[in-house]
Amino acid sequence: MSGDRIPFLDLVTVHRELEGELLSVFKTALDTAGFIGGPTVQEFELDFAEFCESRFCVGMASGTDALRLALIAAGVRPGDTVVTVPLTFIATTEAISQAGARPDFVDIDERTYTMDPEKLRSYLESECVRSPQTDRVVSKRTGGPVTAVIPVHLYGQMADMDPILDLATQYNLIVIEDACQAHGAEYLSKKKGRWCKAGSMGRAAAFSFYPGKNLGACGEAGAVTTDDEQLARRCQMLRDHGQSRKYFHDIEGYNGRLDAIQAGVLRVKLRHLAKWNDQRRERARGYDELLAGTEKTVVRPHVPSWSRPVYAPEGPGRRRHRNGPPLPDPASHREGL
Repeated sequence: MSGDRIPFLDLVTVHRELEGELLSVFKTALDTAGFIGGPTVQEFELDFAEFCESRFCVGMASGTDALRLALIAAGVRPGDTVVTVPLTFIATTEAISQAGARPDFVDIDERTYTMDPEKLRSYLESECVRSPQTDRVVSKRTGGPVTAVIPVHLYGQMADMDPILDLATQYNLIVIEDACQAHGAEYLSKKKGRWCKAGSMGRAAAFSFYPGKNLGACGEAGAVTTDDEQLARRCQMLRDHGQSRKYFHDIEGYNGRLDAIQAGVLRVKLRHLAKWNDQRRERARGYDELLAGTEKTVVRPHVPSWSRPVYAPEGPGRRRHRNGPPLPDPASHREGL
């Protein structure tokens, strides 16, 4: 076995393999001066919406922008409470607070590391009271009306969406998927009788294209997917200073646009994403076989029957031993292990 160290996440090889196509993206942008918006962004939005089985995609400058603006566009207001999980990257709660709302938490399923629907039910039944004026539930902890829930699809695996959506309907909650680690992940919905892609089940979903993602840009980028045309249009305005058309600012907005070079890079890579995800699943099966019989010492990812994960290579932050200090980030693995 070689003593050479290989990177935990190789961001060089993939770009070498696609170098010709990626350089063509840069050349097109230079030749046309098409840097912001335009056909390259629109073409990527169409392609990614189709990939996610959604009607609309709105490109954003980052995944954080995507989640924040999706919340605002969906109608979350200052003072509202948005429920999510504590096992996630800080951007999930940043997006909530930057939308003017307050986060509140329900715990995860200890096997999948995603939102536990029964804990969400318990929270809504015992940690909230129903307002007689609005008929909405109000969080006892925050004092604000609970208007939205953000299930986080973590490590490339979707949350158990059917019961979460049932509770959202029962309690009149907006569901925004945090799909920033789930590009191409699938969920077997008994209600719909079919496999559903991440980004197609909630009112809207937020994706990040940070370079380490399964679909990564060569810089920062993100997107919102939705079937709601009005929400998509509002996201388009919010990302571009509230403009409905050039220099007509109907609402106060933000600067959260996806630039054309990143959109072109993502469009090139998107053509390979299904194959890359299949390869990740194949490698995961190999690890499962190699680690069979080690249950007492190695905890392998739990994959429920309703899940087709895509094994995202990054987690929500630095790992921690129970009752211990943070572990070093896994910068490398030895070959063959």
